[in-house]
Amino acid sequence: MAKIRHLEIENFRSIKRLCWAPSPGVNCFIGPGDSGKTTILEAIDACLSLRRTIDFTDSDFHNLVVENPIVIRVTLGALPDHLKDLDALGEVLRGFDSKAQLVEDEPAEGLEVVLTCELRVESDLDPKRSLFSERTRGDTRQRQLAWKDRALLAPSRIGEHATSHLSWSRNSVLGKLCETKLSVGTDLVTAARGARLAFGDRAGAQLGDVLTLVTKNANAVGIDVGESAQALIDSGALSFSDGAISLHTEDGVPLRSLGRGSTRLLLASLHRSVASASSTLLIDEVEHGLEPHRIIKLLHSIGSKEVLEPDVEPQLQVFMTTHSAVAVRELSGDQLHVVRRDREGQHAIRTIGSVDPIQGTARTYPEAFLARTVVVCEGASEIGLLRGIDQYHVSKGKPSAYSCATAFVDATGRNPTYILERGRIFANWGYETKVFLDNDVPIPPEELTKTTDVGAQVFHWPEKDALEQALFRYLPDHGVDALVKLAIRLNSEELVDGAIDEVSKGAFDLAHFMSIVDGDSAWKVDERLLLGRAAKLSSADTKKGPGRKGWFKSIAKMEAVGAQVVGPYLSSSDEVLKGIMKKLFRHAHVRARS
Repeated sequence: MAKIRHLEIENFRSIKRLCWAPSPGVNCFIGPGDSGKTTILEAIDACLSLRRTIDFTDSDFHNLVVENPIVIRVTLGALPDHLKDLDALGEVLRGFDSKAQLVEDEPAEGLEVVLTCELRVESDLDPKRSLFSERTRGDTRQRQLAWKDRALLAPSRIGEHATSHLSWSRNSVLGKLCETKLSVGTDLVTAARGARLAFGDRAGAQLGDVLTLVTKNANAVGIDVGESAQALIDSGALSFSDGAISLHTEDGVPLRSLGRGSTRLLLASLHRSVASASSTLLIDEVEHGLEPHRIIKLLHSIGSKEVLEPDVEPQLQVFMTTHSAVAVRELSGDQLHVVRRDREGQHAIRTIGSVDPIQGTARTYPEAFLARTVVVCEGASEIGLLRGIDQYHVSKGKPSAYSCATAFVDATGRNPTYILERGRIFANWGYETKVFLDNDVPIPPEELTKTTDVGAQVFHWPEKDALEQALFRYLPDHGVDALVKLAIRLNSEELVDGAIDEVSKGAFDLAHFMSIVDGDSAWKVDERLLLGRAAKLSSADTKKGPGRKGWFKSIAKMEAVGAQVVGPYLSSSDEVLKGIMKKLFRHAHVRARS
């Protein structure tokens, strides 16, 4: 059956221009909200659907500029033989170059024969469908597909009105599963007539007095109702139309009463079975109404794990959107397509790809692929700090980074090369990318250059510090006071004292530093550095105090540091700390103001 080879959209809703060649199997659109994912589905549906009328308004035009027409072109390949007939359609037949993924206006050797369906909407809001080619662009009479061919090429859609597919009608999935038309007209009429008569016999016994009175009054005024009027079901109320027969359970319960998720799951499976009659399926928000395990089941049912012989295409071509990390993790990178829009409204779609480490990154950090901005953090401590600062910003009336589609990615404390490589992956796929890491392990200059060259911003401390050391180095005096007190509250005096004793070789204890807390004396540089070393001390550094993980080594503890210490004292901190934190959050606050 026919497959969509190429898609062009101009001036439709949020899309100023988009050109894209999809894969013949599963195509899942990912990216932040309002990036145009659903608009792509709507464009395909509007161009190819069987709806005789489609209502357009000025708001459907990009930026409300109605002088620029909406143009949607869907190029179809794998056509049945009668749609490749040169005598009948030669002037609109075109060629598709699968290697270059481009459409040529005329068929040629080595090119697949294709047809391009066009939907054009001018400022009069009257949509016009035609078969498009450059050779016929100026013709006053545009070629049209016959209705039976439009029905052959029309996509199916699982959406708000999915339950209509659970009845036998001309365009439902059940109708397409039947090799012959379900002939129920005579049987339904006979059943309706029997129901009318059966009801009349029972009603006559209950309404005898009323019917006698009606008959008497009718005869008195010269109206002939026969020997007796009857109470029958109105024949007009028993009209049966397309879709009158629907699926029921064994107990007679209509399947249309299934939950939304169950309906989607069943229909997805049925659509794959009917792919030979309807090979294009559209699903918006594939996860809607489904638990994680059922999302996976639905994806499998539409062929996400289908293994084919070389040069054999899947029967079903699927276009869907998702905001589910489960779906991103389950699909292969070749099935995931990032939708991006630049400031001028130009759209691009890029395939994630199945080559490691890209595929591995998608499965390890699926939530990040649904964001607009990705902050790759060295570990849990950095993530916790940024979350805590974000909480402080929200408490002061600033927008949250999450509301601006930001994802904080945990690089699990790996080496700088690994962390920077992950940053490059996101930057290469169009995500606004920031990398936040320590400087206690040397950062290879060549890796740093490669990362900034692809547009990622990299933030690290100028000194050879870990995060805890940097905080004690750059916070103001009162901020250091607050950080020491928080360390005791989150851990214990014994643990804090033991770490100080260990790193100072017994020269200092907690009591010494508590004598400085909340006093008038400023913290000396060597005191700050010693506290920073003590804060990061773990059992990996010393055998003393087994199980020690450092004072703040968890997301929850660093959230408290960010919300209760760094956030409140950031404005009076050293320019190094203040500058890095402001740059890490600038995208959220600038975007909110704009």
